[in-house]
Amino acid sequence: MTVEESETSNGRRLLGAVRGPQDVKRMSAEDLTLLAAEIRDFLVAKVSRTGGHLGPNLGVVELTLAMHRVFDSPRDRFLFDTGHQAYVHKMLTGRQEGFDQLKQRGGLSGYPSRAESEHDIIENSHASTALSYADGLAKAYALRGESRNVVAVVGDGALTGGMCWEALNNIAAARNPLVIVVNDNGRSYAPTIGGLADHLATLRLNPGYEKVLDTVKEALGSTPLVGKPMYEVLHAVKKGIKDAVAPQAMFEDLGIKYFGPVDGHDVAAMESALRRAKGFGGPVIVHAVTRKGLGYRPAEEDDADCLHSPSAFDVETGKMLAASSVKWTQVFADELVAIADERPDVVGITAAMAEPTGIATMAGKYPERVYDVGIAEQHAATSAAGLAMGGLHPVVAVYATFLNRAFDQVLLDVAMHKLPVTFVLDRAGITGPDGPSHYGIWDMSVFGVVPGLRIAAPRDAATLRAELREAVAVEDGPTILRFPTGAVVADLPALRRVTAADSVAGGVDVLAESARTDVLLVAVGAFGQLGVEVAARVAEQGYGVTVVDPRWVRPVPTELVTLAAGHRLVVTVEDGVRAGGVGDALAKALRDADVRVPVRDLGVPPVWQPHGTRAQILADLGLTAQDVARDVTGWVSQLDDEPIAPVRVATSNGDRAAKGRNGRG
Repeated sequence: MTVEESETSNGRRLLGAVRGPQDVKRMSAEDLTLLAAEIRDFLVAKVSRTGGHLGPNLGVVELTLAMHRVFDSPRDRFLFDTGHQAYVHKMLTGRQEGFDQLKQRGGLSGYPSRAESEHDIIENSHASTALSYADGLAKAYALRGESRNVVAVVGDGALTGGMCWEALNNIAAARNPLVIVVNDNGRSYAPTIGGLADHLATLRLNPGYEKVLDTVKEALGSTPLVGKPMYEVLHAVKKGIKDAVAPQAMFEDLGIKYFGPVDGHDVAAMESALRRAKGFGGPVIVHAVTRKGLGYRPAEEDDADCLHSPSAFDVETGKMLAASSVKWTQVFADELVAIADERPDVVGITAAMAEPTGIATMAGKYPERVYDVGIAEQHAATSAAGLAMGGLHPVVAVYATFLNRAFDQVLLDVAMHKLPVTFVLDRAGITGPDGPSHYGIWDMSVFGVVPGLRIAAPRDAATLRAELREAVAVEDGPTILRFPTGAVVADLPALRRVTAADSVAGGVDVLAESARTDVLLVAVGAFGQLGVEVAARVAEQGYGVTVVDPRWVRPVPTELVTLAAGHRLVVTVEDGVRAGGVGDALAKALRDADVRVPVRDLGVPPVWQPHGTRAQILADLGLTAQDVARDVTGWVSQLDDEPIAPVRVATSNGDRAAKGRNGRG
């Protein structure tokens, strides 16, 4: 049976017959047009049920088809930057069935995954890295005498990252065969900003580019897609611009050959450009002009982010299916605007993520006071340092996982100068479906070593608002405010607050207490409610638990040391890696204060956790109320023959014995 004759149970005649790249290579031009339509239908249908990165993948359908027709994956290596553009690549390499559980346990990862397929070589969700990988791969193949092609697709704003330009400089110097496909859709999450974006936008305004746009419109007019395509000129404003300059001069001055612009939605045009690039024998940039969200009206009409990464949604309308709830991000966004209303010195910074981090709310009201620097976290941190030196208080809003990229800047450019910069870390802790590269589990350990930096972890909306205000009130050094993703938990009022005379953090909240002082349970951030549930379970076994929320976890509040001295056992539970985490820091503080009380720390082991729901992963880690209560009961029961009140002893700087996995050793 030929490809043309095959039928499948999923109703997609051509797509259902694709089991690998070779099937795509055999198709006619007419088949490819129909296949592209089927792919878009498939993407919308599957992502509408599971959530995922829709807009970026609707825009790379023809581009990916052309790549697989010209090159021979997996011998030729494909690298996607960022990795969320790889859904179509997954579909063409035998992974269609996995989309029923996209980003769910047992299903496909939302990014390239080496465990899934030999067609994936890097597992990247952090942007602007692929060109550096590609440079190294091309050098390795050259040294080994292997004739293999390396193709890097760079888009969704990745070229705004500094690593790309460092890599381009080295790629040009090495002169190895390497094809760089610039997927130019004018956007990252939102419209891409910066000098390079302006440069490419200028190209879109010249007459040659207009011919490309006309071709796009003609080609799309006969393509059966979900919803009627909208025929807007791709990001171009047809006004009189004189002396339009193409970017070939910029790239060729580096020593990199430039082809383009190419209609990224024309398979034949893309094939032609890629074949020429493949035969060039050196580094080549193929500039593909695409439209994010193409072919699905709700994505095309979504000005915010072209349905970049929606949760489950209604196919007909594009509206989210989940019931509306107050998100952590929205609480931050609203409170930041309230603070900005009161303080004209407060400014906002984000790295290409204004909508996802909530900073867009402030930008809507005070556009002149918010700066989106593109995918450039290092620059964001040091630019914030400059703003602080100039008398302002910057609030830098990024995902927790992305601030790792700017550790040196936070350490030496901000903290060493004792500058008042507040970093707000969304998606802190285990975020679930996004997978290990997105988990924000490192920040409390990594940044806990920075002198003078203070870290707050709110437990609910009320404490988020309060701690954000406390953070921007700090004038003698940087602060970090971290919170998880998703719906904010119900407010959990404190029974009382313990404040020491020398407190620099504003006190420790007591959430539950008992007449007995067996256990001090330190519940970090959103684990506050879990701590209260644990106390109730342990009380059923006859033991008393005092549950506290330190509010500011770094530096360790002196109040925690005082409270610990009055208990038989201290247990910490945190949504971060244990090594160097809050438990480690508290144990050291107790040693330094000559308080001998055993400490058990519960948290995330320093290993790569798979993707799945947050609840599934926390259960795997033993970070549920039932698991923690069982552990606490077991540990305190071992102390029954010891005095209830621990004694203070002479100075000792001995290290605490190493604990087992999750503090159970």
